Amino acid sequence: MIYLDYSATTPVNEEVLKSYVEITKKYIGNPNSLHKLGIEAKNIIDAATRQIANILGVKPSEIIYTSGASEANNTAIKGICLKYQNRGKHIITTELEHSSITEPLKYLEKQGFIIDYVKLDEEGKVDLEDLKSKMRDDTILVTIASISSELGIRQPITEIAKIVKEYPKAFFHTDITQSLGKEHINLENVDLASFSAQKFYGMKGIGALIKKENIVIEPLIHGGKSTTVYRSGTPATALIVSTAKALRLATENLKEKQQYVKRLNEYLRQNLEQEHITINSPKDAIANILNISIENIKPETFLHALEEKEIYISTKTACSTSEASSSVYAVTKDKDKANHSLRISISYLTTKEEIDEFIKEFVKIRKELSSLYEKNN
Repeated sequence: MIYLDYSATTPVNEEVLKSYVEITKKYIGNPNSLHKLGIEAKNIIDAATRQIANILGVKPSEIIYTSGASEANNTAIKGICLKYQNRGKHIITTELEHSSITEPLKYLEKQGFIIDYVKLDEEGKVDLEDLKSKMRDDTILVTIASISSELGIRQPITEIAKIVKEYPKAFFHTDITQSLGKEHINLENVDLASFSAQKFYGMKGIGALIKKENIVIEPLIHGGKSTTVYRSGTPATALIVSTAKALRLATENLKEKQQYVKRLNEYLRQNLEQEHITINSPKDAIANILNISIENIKPETFLHALEEKEIYISTKTACSTSEASSSVYAVTKDKDKANHSLRISISYLTTKEEIDEFIKEFVKIRKELSSLYEKNN
């Protein structure tokens, strides 16, 4: 099997899984219980939270555990907008965002909020001058992901945060799901940030929202205090502790991992360019993601042909409900490219041998499917 869909989800690290099993067996108490077993569970959660906070450069009190990035994004967006709607109802975002951003925004738009989309340059980066021009006195939220999940485009988060800071009523939220475990990100001037453990070799079903301590939000889930008043429910001890371990392991030797993935990306890009494949990801995109388009072949057809060879890639983000890639169209303004896009996502676990095998099968399948298309047209 050749797995090249790491941006959708990563395989759990064996050490992380082992930690999850051990904690599940050892700490059976509800962390909110006042007896000894509850206190033991709470203490180990607190230790894990301090570790995560230290890695991210935030305070332990600023971490809200969720079921994943989708819940964290919904909590951030709805939480800010419902709490501070008396300040204004203007929101700024981009056309590159994940569906867990775009769908809550559509919901809020029906409630009377105004959504503005900031312009992107040729490489898909936020036009900072356009962002400045769109900021208003009634802007309460700017939500822009640090890295596009489909194209791997990096956004200038630090510069965006500085612009938003000039407006005291506005908050800046960023989805850092595709950044964590892949590169360092500075959250100093970021108000809220979302992530999911399954993207850095952790368990599925656990994520978090970083919410700076001076900010109050309306909870998405009510029902009493958990690890924080902003998200009710029994704290998932083993998931939280295993997430701390996953994040620590993912960020170890990060520079070496980055350099290795970059070399693989360059090798893959070079080989695909030789086959005259359209590459949608800009050259300065994160090396873990390479988005391409194949003329005249349905992406689903290509994906399933590769699947028969036990090679796994994706057409777009796994959570997307649209047929075409709105992100590819937002950058290229080309419907054909958007309708025929594929995402290859690699990892430090990916080998050169796997890339060679992928390229070999890719070329063969493309030739076969192209011949079929020519014959039928």
